[in-house]
Order: sequence, then structure tokens, then C-alpha cells
Amino acid sequence: MIKNNCSTQLKQSASIPSEYYMKRVDRLFQFHCIAFTHIRLLSRLSTGATTFRRTFQSFRNSRIIFPKDEAHTMGSDHITAAAMAIGTRTQILPIDPTKLGHFSDRSTESGMPLEDWDLKLDGTTQDGKDLQLAASNLKHSDIPVAFPTETVYGLGADATRSAAVKGIYKAKQRPSDNPLIVHIASLKQLRRLISVSNSPSDIDPIPQIYHPLIRRFWPGPITIILPVPEDSKLAPEVTAGLRTFGARMPRDLLALALIKTADVPVAAPSANASTKPSPTAAEHVRYDLDGRIEWIVDGGPCDVGVESTVVDGLNSPPAVLRPGGIGIDLIRTVPGWEDTVVGYHDVSMKGDAAPRAPGMKYRHYSPKAPVMLVEATGGKQPSSSDLARQLGSSGSVGLVRTKKWKRMGDGAAKGEVAGEVASLESTPKGAGTSASPLEAMLQETSRHKKQLHAEEVIIGHGGKPFTVWDMCIGPDTASVARGLFSALRELDRKDVDAIIVEGIDDEEGDIAAAVMNRLRKAAEVKLEQL
Repeated sequence: MIKNNCSTQLKQSASIPSEYYMKRVDRLFQFHCIAFTHIRLLSRLSTGATTFRRTFQSFRNSRIIFPKDEAHTMGSDHITAAAMAIGTRTQILPIDPTKLGHFSDRSTESGMPLEDWDLKLDGTTQDGKDLQLAASNLKHSDIPVAFPTETVYGLGADATRSAAVKGIYKAKQRPSDNPLIVHIASLKQLRRLISVSNSPSDIDPIPQIYHPLIRRFWPGPITIILPVPEDSKLAPEVTAGLRTFGARMPRDLLALALIKTADVPVAAPSANASTKPSPTAAEHVRYDLDGRIEWIVDGGPCDVGVESTVVDGLNSPPAVLRPGGIGIDLIRTVPGWEDTVVGYHDVSMKGDAAPRAPGMKYRHYSPKAPVMLVEATGGKQPSSSDLARQLGSSGSVGLVRTKKWKRMGDGAAKGEVAGEVASLESTPKGAGTSASPLEAMLQETSRHKKQLHAEEVIIGHGGKPFTVWDMCIGPDTASVARGLFSALRELDRKDVDAIIVEGIDDEEGDIAAAVMNRLRKAAEVKLEQL
């Protein structure tokens, strides 16, 4: 099969004299075998990922030597295709943004954040080299690159190249009528993207309605809907046929550094297989997309845990099209946005209607196991008998606790804290302060990020004990939002028969509404009582 793939690649490459054709098939077949041996060997070594990355890059840049005066240089597309044909594992690139070099903000006195900025990249460090590698693939390859943001991990491609954007749909197996959000690193980059060629230079192409919102929340988890200019540089696959598109500036230093270094606007949905829970760690991405993409930039767990809020200020009154990291109550405190309305439903759109924003039409956030959501209104904690009724062939169930439910079999588990702590409803980090967003993000990057793990609890029931994989992601709304997708994925890996989730009151705040919006889309059954 590999040799047949070699023949196909050589037939499609630049003109090759027929008398050398079989020689070159044999040579390319030898290359496949050598690469295959390296991959299999290195996968068994603790240092395999790093060594393989360097070895594979040397393969991509090498010449395959044929008899004298018959050398044929293989292009990177052919080498990539060859490596993918033999089952290249997706590689993770851990990068510490504090070791990339010097960041400097060149914003003006307009009060708008990150009008422009510079990164003097230190290419002598491994972090700098890995960022250059990821940025080069983002700019030139048709295979998307996964990267972290403050919300969830994104699957990025150059938003101006159709072949690259199609790579996103292919990797995610995502419906092509679902639009993509474009991520930018500076306002200068956004203006360059949406400017019309004959428009006056003194008119800002960013609609005025968004200026106070940008001052307040960018960089951050909020996406604005913008008109697509007539001579748009965007690939048509980004907008899914709409005359508008979503854009945002992520509040993640590594994401900004990647986009800045690649110097292209980046179309990026969440980096999961379509309909699966959104990834909040690099390991989640590899679990879903291993073998479908080449590189995952690893910046550690995400801070927010739910996707960005999507807002439309082009219509009156303004509307929230998707709840997320910034709540509607906070948005209504911004001048011009006092009358903002809710423009979404907690169930997926039906029929042929085109979604105005990502996440509005199709079922999302669903693990393999059926999810049973117990609504906060009147729903008490399920008993061992309730859980036993959900058992199937695996003999185990998953339990996701948020604010009120106790660990099965006793009171609060060790380390759990009752009551509320500060949540995401407060002013976003850096908003309203004099510190540069770059300085604020550098400080935020250094703080500890906690990983969630399921605890195995054996429950005796009718003489037949069974396993409950227990996860507490509370006790506050911010922690629930941050841990939701991670918990669903963790329990899915335990191969449980069902996942029972304790809902929270979506009227207690906007982040709670975003959490429940995701849970209702994930759940196959919504109950007030199990």
C-alpha cells in the first residue's frame, strides 16, 4: 500500500522522465521505510517527541538523492503526504511564552488596546524555535495547527487561504455551513483585514459601536460580528456564505505571539472533533485529532473553559448570539450596549437556516457516553439506586458535582470547600487598569493551573458493588466553567456507561448561563430529578 502511495505521489509531482520512474518509486519507498522505522523507534523513547520533531524537519527539508544528474527535490507537500501516509503521530510543542523574547506595546493614546505591538523573538531558545516552527506551518501549510487561548484550544489556519481553511473542516469533520471565528493579534491587523481599498484613510473600518466594547474587553473572550468587505481577503469558507464574520483578539500571550509571528489572520474553531467536548488542554486535542494534524502548541490548561461570547452590534438592538466568557449583564454596562438582548436558544437550530454565529446550529459538546443533566431547580442528589439504574456493560458511571452535591458515601471530600468565592462575573483581568495588556498577560501566565482528576468510589448496592467516577468541579461558577469540558472528557476516557451532571442555576449570573447552555447541548436527557 505504501509503495502504491509512492507511485501516486511521483505521478503527481513535477515532470519525471519515464525511464527513471521505477527507480524513483524504489527510492521514495526506501524513504518511507526509513521514516517509518524512525517513528516507531522514537515513539518508544522518552525523548522521542523532541528527537522526532527535529528528525522529521530534516526529512522535510532534505533532497532524496537519485543517480547522478537525476536528483529530484521533493517538495514539502510530498514529504508531508508521505509521512501522513505511514501514520505520523500528532506532536505536542510545549512553549513557555515568558521565554520567547521581548514584548513591547506600540499602542497610541486612543485608549484602544494593542493597536500594534512587537515581539523580538529569541530564536536561540527551544521555545523560540518551536514558535517559529508552528507559525511557519500556520502560514504555509494546509494542515491546521492547534493552539491555546484563554477560553479553549483552537484549531487554526490562515484565514485568507481556502485550502488551509478547508483543512480545518477536514480535520474536525465539521459541517461547512458553520462559520469560523477569525483571531487577530492587533487592531492594526484587523483593520488591514476589513479595510476597503478605496475607503478614506481617516475613517476607521471598525464600526464605532464596537469601540467601547473593545476598550473594555479586548484582548479577551468576546467575539464581534463584522461586515465582510466587498473585496474581502477572507477565504469564503470562513464565512460559510454569510456577509458577516466573527473576529476576536484572544487574551493569551502564546496565542497572540503565534498569530503575530505567522503574520496572518487565523480562522480557528475549537480544536476538537465536531460535536465532542471542547478541549481545554493539549492532551484533549491529541485525543480527538491524533493523526489528523501535525502540531499542537501546548500552553497549559485554559483559564476560562467556555468559548467566547459572540455579540452582534450591526443590528439594533445589539444581541448576544452565543453566551460565553463575558456575560450579558457586564456587556450592558458598556455605553451603547445598554439594551443588548439575548439572541440565542439553549437548543441547537433546526432545518436549513444558516447560523449567524458558531455553535448555534449543530449539537455540540457531547462525549461518547450519554449525558444526563439534573437541573438545579428542585433536583436533589441521586442515590446509589438512581446511579445503579444507569449501569451498562462497563459497570461504572460518571458523576460531575458542582455546588451542592456531596461525594458519594460521605460528606464533603477532602479538599472541597463549601460556599462561594470570586467568580468570572467580576471585571475581566486587566480591564480598566493602566497596565499594558501584554504586561498583564505576562503576569497571568506565571500562575499555577490546576489539573482535574476523577476519583474512583466503589458503591455497594444489593450485593453487587459498582464504580462511580466522581469529579467535583466547583464550588464556584468560575471553577465550574473552567472544569466542565475537562470533566466530560476525563469521564469519557473512563468508558463509563453514563455521565450524570449536577446543573447550576442559570439565573445566578451570565457565566452560569453559558455553562448551562453548553450542558443542555451536551445532554441527551434533561431532568429535574434522576
